[in-house]
Amino acid sequence: MGNGGFFYDYSLCSNTGMKYNRANLVKKVGIIMTPFAQDHLPAFKETHKNTGRLMIKCPDQPGIVAAVSTFLQEFDANIVELSQYSMDPNGGTFFTRIEFECPELEKRAKAMAEAFEPIASKFSMKWKYTNVSDLKKIAIFVSKEPHCLLELLWEWQSGDLLADIALVISNHEDAREIVESLHIPFYYLPANRDIRKEVEAKQLKLLEEYEVDLIVLARYMQILTPDFVSAHPNRIINIHHSFLPAFIGARPYERAYDRGVKLIGATSHYVTNDLDEGPIIEQDTDRVDHRDHTDDLKKIGRSIERRVLARAVRWHLEDRIIVHHNKTVVF
Repeated sequence: MGNGGFFYDYSLCSNTGMKYNRANLVKKVGIIMTPFAQDHLPAFKETHKNTGRLMIKCPDQPGIVAAVSTFLQEFDANIVELSQYSMDPNGGTFFTRIEFECPELEKRAKAMAEAFEPIASKFSMKWKYTNVSDLKKIAIFVSKEPHCLLELLWEWQSGDLLADIALVISNHEDAREIVESLHIPFYYLPANRDIRKEVEAKQLKLLEEYEVDLIVLARYMQILTPDFVSAHPNRIINIHHSFLPAFIGARPYERAYDRGVKLIGATSHYVTNDLDEGPIIEQDTDRVDHRDHTDDLKKIGRSIERRVLARAVRWHLEDRIIVHHNKTVVF
């Protein structure tokens, strides 16, 4: 979360010569959409064209909510949802998420940004504004196991994941047919330790071309380099097939079985350069017992992974997450 600024600064698309360049097709013939997108996404954008969200983190002190509420009232904005939390009212950190309706929001955004700057400065705020109708663009990374990818695609088709799934990148061909059947570009980029930087350069070029806002690792079984991670701070969400911090690293289900656990879980977190130690967004568990062998644990675990990742992605898209050090506040 950066200081100030009501606007994201997206770079322009460039022609990379890829065989399926949707970014250029969009310019020529409009967005390629599934029947769901044709029916629902434009309606959502129209319904929420005057809806904004404001996320704030600052030192706790009297008058924050009053100042922001008065600011919104001066622009005839009506607060429709407000969540707030203080880590400690005496010198702690204050967090708030405000969703509001404002007439002719697009036309008034610049004036609102200018008017908000003195308030942000007074309270030492780190803040972010989003217009709800500006759907975020997602890139999904996947390897061989498709269950998390399938869950995200289903949530998107059913209208529960309101975003533009811009592309899917994989180091295997297994998911191509599923993805392309929904008219989503699929890129097969084989990856391993020896060619990791070369592959990531191609991936970064695609992410820039498609103006991606969020990267979702849907069981993408490759470790990202520090350069890749640092290019997308708090914009890479991973699903870890373990209830972190337990069983960090490889073969968690085998290790859980050997340990005789009675609960197994999954964790969705933002990716940092500390393996599996980024800010946790969501976790869940299911009970198991001595009759459940490794394959049983994996089957139960896949179900947990699907729902945990989907919730984390949805909350990010809805601007419900504020990162504070290595923790998250989720409204």
